[in-house]
Amino acid sequence: MSQTPTSNTVFPPIAFIGGGNMASAIMGGLIRQGVPASAITVVEPFEAAREALKANLGIDSLPAATPALQNAQLVVWAVKPQTFKDAAAPVAAHTRSALHLSVAAGITTNSIAAWVASNRIVRAMPNTPALVGKGMTGLFASPEVDAAGKALIESVIGSTGELMWVDKEEHLDAVTALSGSGPAYVFLFLEAMTQAGVNMGLSAEQSYQLAIATFAGGSELAARSSESAEVLRQRVTSKGGTTYAAITHMQEQKLPEHFIEAMRKAQVRAQELALEFGK
Repeated sequence: MSQTPTSNTVFPPIAFIGGGNMASAIMGGLIRQGVPASAITVVEPFEAAREALKANLGIDSLPAATPALQNAQLVVWAVKPQTFKDAAAPVAAHTRSALHLSVAAGITTNSIAAWVASNRIVRAMPNTPALVGKGMTGLFASPEVDAAGKALIESVIGSTGELMWVDKEEHLDAVTALSGSGPAYVFLFLEAMTQAGVNMGLSAEQSYQLAIATFAGGSELAARSSESAEVLRQRVTSKGGTTYAAITHMQEQKLPEHFIEAMRKAQVRAQELALEFGK
């Protein structure tokens, strides 16, 4: 399911704890939807990040939590998993009546609820294409979040791209492995394809352009097609041809199996983060 807010969407006051890349992506999406910078409160301890928010988005931010956070009806937690608990301590007293949205990988709703003194929690696993409005975000809501709360979250996250709700919280670890970490897999393949092009005599610029366009075009074709990725692959893999030679080599080297196992490693790491930093 995906949704993009319309110009008629009315947003309540929103606070962000953390003003890094992902928070900036969401704030940028909100501002593009007509949310005034004055409706957004940000707590960001690093001066360089505060200056960037002011320069890029026109948003004034605070170095630490203040009673001004009491006005926020939605609090977005855009902090690293290892700093979440400490960041929550000075904020919780001001935001107990708010809806809480966390983009911190691995930290469970139970841990968040204990730290922010509220059970109205939505966890999100976005990815970096949100920076250009092409993100994919997995979402899970605690039972205490009502339909209105979910609609608000969809409006906020929808400003950065597509979204998908999952019914079980543990499924967010799979979302992390697939789409959360997924852009890095794409970039790794782009690196390899670019180097291959250079090895075959093309320039790095030519190779990179060809690789990017191929990924973008292939993804768009898959998105528009009703056929599976397997069928689409078979359609461009004529036996004995050039594509067949490449795909056969990848399969002989067990590339698909290694790729699947690599994503399993990401899922396991997401589970470990909850154990390490969720206490």
